[in-house]
Amino acid sequence: MKLSMFITYSADFKADVKKVQDLERAGLDLVWVAEAYSFDSVSQMGYLAAKTDSIEIGAGILNVYSRTAACIGQTAAGLDFVSDGRFVLGLGASGPQVIEGFHGVPYEKPMPRIRDYIEVTRMTLRRQKLEYEGKAVNVPLPQGQGTGLGIPLKLINHPIRSAVPIFWASLMGLSVKNTARHADGWLPTLFDPTKYRDVWGDDIDAGLADRDASLGPLQISAGGMVGIDSGLTGEAKAAVLDHARPHVALYVGGMGARDKNFYNTVFQRYGYEAEAAQIQDLYLDGNKDEAAAAIPAEFLENSNLVGPDGYVKEQLERFKEAGVTHLQIQPIGDPLQTVEKLKNLI
Repeated sequence: MKLSMFITYSADFKADVKKVQDLERAGLDLVWVAEAYSFDSVSQMGYLAAKTDSIEIGAGILNVYSRTAACIGQTAAGLDFVSDGRFVLGLGASGPQVIEGFHGVPYEKPMPRIRDYIEVTRMTLRRQKLEYEGKAVNVPLPQGQGTGLGIPLKLINHPIRSAVPIFWASLMGLSVKNTARHADGWLPTLFDPTKYRDVWGDDIDAGLADRDASLGPLQISAGGMVGIDSGLTGEAKAAVLDHARPHVALYVGGMGARDKNFYNTVFQRYGYEAEAAQIQDLYLDGNKDEAAAAIPAEFLENSNLVGPDGYVKEQLERFKEAGVTHLQIQPIGDPLQTVEKLKNLI
């Protein structure tokens, strides 16, 4: 199991890079760089590549609307080149608020679009001429569109690798099925290793049944807060887990519209139907603290790794049994000590 961590939208990215350098020495395997509508993550990942030696650098995530499919392929090849083969590509659809509101692009066909982007990216890295007709992406442009002068081209440079790992950030139904079928890895949200099959099991199984064996086993990147200390029991443990409440409440209660919040749907499928409705009502009415307080303690317990060494080791085994290959960690306390302790427990 690899250890990974996210860099989010900090105002001091260069200070974060220094922390990543320390974490690299401590044994962190992969750092994910988020983007949303912050500074672009590509420039930051290039900077990270120049400042690190061994840690993998992951796009977590690049959306499939603000850059063309071929541009994503170029980006994957370029970042893999400057990092000497350490790049991991995370793709996702983001949401209409960002795609239409910030980028001014119609939010159409998100699942087929990601499938097309995966295929075009792989073709680009293999230096194939880009002749691709998909449900959302067509290169070159079809007859009757544009000037009619477009011709099939292939990447000029020779990439370090002819393929990079591609993770798909999916959440629902067909997207999860297609993730298991087409992607190298999966980036789920609100992952409970003891109940995840209640939400996604059938879709994962259906996708894996049609998976190309050359892709290898599906990798999964998921996790939560990590606190390893003999004193983290009872009320002390509950107090630490409470730190996750606002984040979970934001997703379950505040992401999307009242009648279309996929995270809320995931929570319902975990068996928290009444809680999901209550959390959303409270959050959308402006009662964010009450919404956070309504998050079930069971979910916080299952989705995080907080407690004494023995308990955290048991949690690690639960994540492993669920197929998690890249444990995402949010350290409580000293990140370096947390990484070192986890390395000893894995």
